[in-house]
Amino acid sequence: MSERRFSVFAQRLLIFYPMNTKVVTAALLGTIVGLIGGFILANSINRSEINNLKARPEQQGTAPGGQKQNDAFNIDPDEIKAKIAEADGNAGNFSFQKNLGLALYRYAAMKQDATLMADATRILERANSLDPKDYDVIVALGNSYFDTGYFAKDKASFQKARVVYGKALASKPDDADVITDVALTYFLDDPPELEKAVVEFNKALKFNPKHERALQFLTQTLLRQNNYDEAARTLDKLRAANPKNETIAGLESQIAAREYAPVK
Repeated sequence: MSERRFSVFAQRLLIFYPMNTKVVTAALLGTIVGLIGGFILANSINRSEINNLKARPEQQGTAPGGQKQNDAFNIDPDEIKAKIAEADGNAGNFSFQKNLGLALYRYAAMKQDATLMADATRILERANSLDPKDYDVIVALGNSYFDTGYFAKDKASFQKARVVYGKALASKPDDADVITDVALTYFLDDPPELEKAVVEFNKALKFNPKHERALQFLTQTLLRQNNYDEAARTLDKLRAANPKNETIAGLESQIAAREYAPVK
């Protein structure tokens, strides 16, 4: 979360996440970064919404009613270019690099813009070099590598994401969101490394047994391993964590199709 080769991948995941239109309520980007005047961005976009972008590739950018989510608002490209140039001209200003990098990452993820994501990554890399311990920057940089890997099906970017996520987890080893993203880099890799994904999803669930993304993607991983009994048990945990989770029906169908398939 990203234009992510959705049609084929969607059939595997059966993830249906109609993103809440409230997420894209326009607000001055200055309320997020305190310095970028006329940008308009959704200041309610936070970690959970970015996670949703990762979780629902086949619905990427589609709001309820068929409206394109990434067309809900736009920022003048010239204004973006001006702010990027300003960041490049103030390369030693950590706050500017951090705030612009975070905002650009969120906007690029929402707009599914690989070029803008590359700019956000470059600025976040600069911020990280200025303060290697800033947790928000580390996680956002890992996310930008993750999305780049997904944009381009680039194994090297997933590897970079894992390295950066590892730095984040060295500081906060119980961050279930980040651990889940590590697992997803294995799940989404080509070829996928499902056993490693299972280890990481379970690790996330040790810290947060009700983590929905970890539960739903662990269920998917187990299904891809043909481990239907364990997938059903994991789905039960997801159902207990949130009976309204919109992936449940699709996962139930996959499990039922296997359970009731005629024996050949």
